Amino acid sequence: MMGIFRRGILPMLLAAVALPAMAQERSITVASTTSTEQSGLFGHILPIFTRETGIAVRVVALGTGQALDVGRRGDADVVFVHDRAAEERFVAEGFGGPRRHVMFNDFVITGPTADPARIAGLGDTAEALRRIAAARAPFISRGDRSGTHAAELRLWQLAGVDPATGRGQWYREVGQGMGPSLNTAAAQGAYILADRGTWLSFRNRQDQRILIEGDTRLFNQYGVMLMNAQRHPHVKAADGQRFIDWLLSAAGQAAIASYRINGEQLFFPNADKAEPVS
Repeated sequence: MMGIFRRGILPMLLAAVALPAMAQERSITVASTTSTEQSGLFGHILPIFTRETGIAVRVVALGTGQALDVGRRGDADVVFVHDRAAEERFVAEGFGGPRRHVMFNDFVITGPTADPARIAGLGDTAEALRRIAAARAPFISRGDRSGTHAAELRLWQLAGVDPATGRGQWYREVGQGMGPSLNTAAAQGAYILADRGTWLSFRNRQDQRILIEGDTRLFNQYGVMLMNAQRHPHVKAADGQRFIDWLLSAAGQAAIASYRINGEQLFFPNADKAEPVS
């Protein structure tokens, strides 16, 4: 009789006790750019947030444009991205907000040590791009509507160059995230615009190195927004706001600042800044 109890009723009783605990598990979905994921930042800060709040975070890592589309569909509670113009349109359209600064880093242009376009050390990113185009040197574009892709297109426009004229020749769009795009650039000995965080965490550098950095036009600001629960009632607004509040708090900002690779800080918190440094 005791054996039947152990084999039959006891497991059911234990399952019944577990169900309420499972039902009480809290989680949110954050749609974010690939750089926050592939740089390792989320792997560093999200366990800290979960330990402090009991709220698990599921990340959907896409290019910024796609991440904002996930938010528009109501398939995320929070978006955490880096294309300010696109973010402000998103807020104006009523999908979420307000938009808040979280942190920044910068973009760099990497390329082969041989540097066929002779751009190494230039302080002017636009001039570097003009030289790449003039040399018809291979350049890898993410081509994925990401924040990095949007920044790249703005820089080409600033340089007065239409890279589409070289599409399929020296200008190659891969439609992938930052890590795979860096792999392609390394394999092809090509130039690429990358966020510094992902570059620092990238291991397959082969002959690639940073050639352009430090131009103020390479500034890269990240913002965060809560989805509009009036538009999508299923949005977990309270827990999503808890995540945002934590990111902007002293604890969250300290967690971001503490993430380093080989002693180098990847992201710099600036939640207290009304406008990005430029």
